[in-house]
Amino acid sequence: MKNSVRPKLVKEQIDFSEILQKIKACKATVAIMGMGYVGFPLAIATHKQGFSVLAFDIDKEKIKSLNAGKSYLNGIADADVKNMVATERFHATTDVQKLKEADALIMCVPTPLTKNREPDLSFVEATTAMIASQLRSGQLVVLESTTYPGTTDELIKPMLEATGLVCGKDFFLAYSPEREDPGNGYFSTHSIPKVVGADDKKSQKLAVALYNNIVSKAVLVSSAATAEAVKLTENIFRSINIALMNELKMVFTKMDIDVWEVIEAAKTKPFGFMPFYPGPGVGGHCIPLDPFYLTWKSREYGMPTRFIELAGQINERMPGYVITKVREGLDEHLRKGLNGSKILVLGIAYKKDVDDMRESPSLFIFERLLEYGAQVDYHDPLIPVIPHTREHDHLSGLKSVALSVATLANYDAVVIATDHSGVDYPLVVENSRLIIDTRNATAACKPKPYIVKA
Repeated sequence: MKNSVRPKLVKEQIDFSEILQKIKACKATVAIMGMGYVGFPLAIATHKQGFSVLAFDIDKEKIKSLNAGKSYLNGIADADVKNMVATERFHATTDVQKLKEADALIMCVPTPLTKNREPDLSFVEATTAMIASQLRSGQLVVLESTTYPGTTDELIKPMLEATGLVCGKDFFLAYSPEREDPGNGYFSTHSIPKVVGADDKKSQKLAVALYNNIVSKAVLVSSAATAEAVKLTENIFRSINIALMNELKMVFTKMDIDVWEVIEAAKTKPFGFMPFYPGPGVGGHCIPLDPFYLTWKSREYGMPTRFIELAGQINERMPGYVITKVREGLDEHLRKGLNGSKILVLGIAYKKDVDDMRESPSLFIFERLLEYGAQVDYHDPLIPVIPHTREHDHLSGLKSVALSVATLANYDAVVIATDHSGVDYPLVVENSRLIIDTRNATAACKPKPYIVKA
């Protein structure tokens, strides 16, 4: 990847104060690379503040959709895209050469794990190589993708400096972790404060000026590595607390205590307690993956991360726990085994009210049910067809079944894996033979003996 960088450049004289003022005045062109769940809403927020936006992605279908004024993500309306496209300050492209036109370039690309649970920075490397091939004096480069501390300095900076331009003098480099929460109607990209870190003063000034104009507040930290650590800390905090609730759920269930009732009562304490909730596992691009970026990097320093890894193990075992509850429920209520039973998985997204399936525990539950010989379908109002995925591609193309009295009558059990708001849970409760509720979605319904909390 590094070999694709162009020959060293002849350096140009730049006026730093002019660049800074251009950003402060929202007159700069901002290229956002990667138009997914992070880059797409960031592009809209950046455009709304007056910047010219260059939306870049290698996916031609996404670019075609953007230029046509159409949204491909739930939660972003076509009207928002049309309003952006209607101005002269927006352009969507797959053309790498267009990156020269940008004053700031923000990378919003995936950072998955390999099969060996190690960081996969191939998308970051490829994107950095594209930037390096077009890099010019005076540009600001920012990474938003979640990664281990040191990535910006150890990977991105050398690739960009291979052009002959010097970081902090000829071009500028920073890290600002994304803080998107798909499906959260209370916080938008603009309203969430943004952490910014860079290793030189000029890069810090430019990055802070940029984000102060895009979001409600830029929070400066001392280095890019510190900002990288902030993002991991936020997600590790969630992973550990969710794992704690998952473990308490299993313990309290054995004691015939409803963990959901416990949490509701505990959160009335105005100090010293923050509610987290159990579930069938964890999903999305952050919580199942990000903690392992730190566990991997920590080995370089000879520091074990047992607490983080234990939380990961607990969360990873939850789909198996759900399967156990399905088997027990079928045996107790229907006197049937799992092999040959017809199961409906309710919700295939990783959390409520989003169309995002990345690392969804529902997919793991679906596969385990198939392995045990069950006949499995799913219903998800936001995902009509399961798209291609790296780990569950054999499920791609399966279609969501309609939810009705007649449909429910066909199944031995319904597994509520995602608690979408748009689902008629009273309909499910009144017309199902057995319900395995992993999200407490049936709490408002009249209690039934065949509702099993899992």
